[in-house]
Amino acid sequence: MLIVASALAVIVHLYGLYRVTGPPGVSWLPDSDKVEHAVGFALPVLLILLTLDRYGRRSARWQWLVAGAFAAHAVVSELIQHWFYVDRTGDPRDALADWIGVAIGWLGYRLIRKRSDRR
Repeated sequence: MLIVASALAVIVHLYGLYRVTGPPGVSWLPDSDKVEHAVGFALPVLLILLTLDRYGRRSARWQWLVAGAFAAHAVVSELIQHWFYVDRTGDPRDALADWIGVAIGWLGYRLIRKRSDRR
């Protein structure tokens, strides 16, 4: 089940980053898309780390690999949006929100793991 959830999270993640138009803005909350960016990175990172943990891949190396891949993808996706999309722009603040999401996903995994280790 975790594998399916991880795959779906990655598919939604990629769709959100590479669809033709950006997310609709909310007039009463400026920069609301930053929340979407953070959640869009936090959820797949968390689920992938939980999946790897389930299959015995819980070392720091795996955690760094997943977090590093998503952190690099944050920058790459913004560059792709900037260079190759007409209706989208590469925004460094989006990459920052993505990195915050990566950190939240990793911290969430660490908290879940710490709690399960206590049991």
